[in-house]
Parts: sequence; structure tokens; C-alpha cells
Amino acid sequence: MVIQRWQSVLLLAAAVMMGIFTFCSLGQIQTEMNTFNFTALGISQEGKGAPEYISYSTVSLFIISLTSMILLLIDIFLYKKLPLQKKICLVSVLFIVASAAEAAYIGYSTVPGGEIGWSSVICAPVIALIATIMAYQRMQKDHNMLKSVDRIR
Repeated sequence: MVIQRWQSVLLLAAAVMMGIFTFCSLGQIQTEMNTFNFTALGISQEGKGAPEYISYSTVSLFIISLTSMILLLIDIFLYKKLPLQKKICLVSVLFIVASAAEAAYIGYSTVPGGEIGWSSVICAPVIALIATIMAYQRMQKDHNMLKSVDRIR
């Protein structure tokens, strides 16, 4: 017995949020002399005379957030293997928390004397985390329902 359910929609919403977090600008860091754009791929200088290269690479943040997005997308299609789907969902939660923590750490500690202005995209991991936890709760509910049906047989 397979129950296709709301957790697929919640996992898709979480994957979209992590995709937005991965590929959009997370904010700007303002110093006395320069303005820097902060993305998951790096921190680069903006404005006239700005070099075309990335000033500070944040590839680890990109890899962690992209991995969480890919795990969430894979997790949608594991509805026939509920125990594996639950495990991957928990791993995704860890990756989401790690990407949010690393973004905060990089944003506040990278440019000394810089003041960061976060964009609204920084809320995406929080929304993804809530959606993933809700999906896990629904998976657990389905697991309990399947166990009770098996017990009746």
C-alpha cells in the first residue's frame, strides 16, 4: 500500500526555496569604500572600477545548499520506500541548517568593518526547514498508518 500525499508538495516547496537561496543574491556588504554583493557562489565587489573576479569564494556554501536542494528533489520520488525517504529527509534538514548557519557566518565575518544588508532570500532556508519538517511529520503519520493496516491483516 502506497500513500501519495502532501509531503511531495512540501518537499517540492522546500527544494524551490533552497534553489532560490542557492542562485539568488543573499545581500550586500557595505564598507566605507566599497559595496560587495553576497551570493552562494562568492562575495564580489560592485560599482565602477570593480574587478570582474570574485573577491571571496564561498563554494562550500554553494555546494551545501545545492546538495540540500538535490536531496529534497530526490526525496520526492522515494515515496515507495518510506524508511529511506524519511532518512533522506532528515539528512536534508541537516544540510538546510548547515547552509543557513554558514551563510550567517560568512555574512558577518568575511568583510571586516562591513555592514551587511540581508535580502529577503535569506528567509528561504527557514521556509525550507519548516516545509521539510512538516513533510517528515506527514511521512511519520503515513508510516504509522501503514503499520496499523499491516497489523490488522
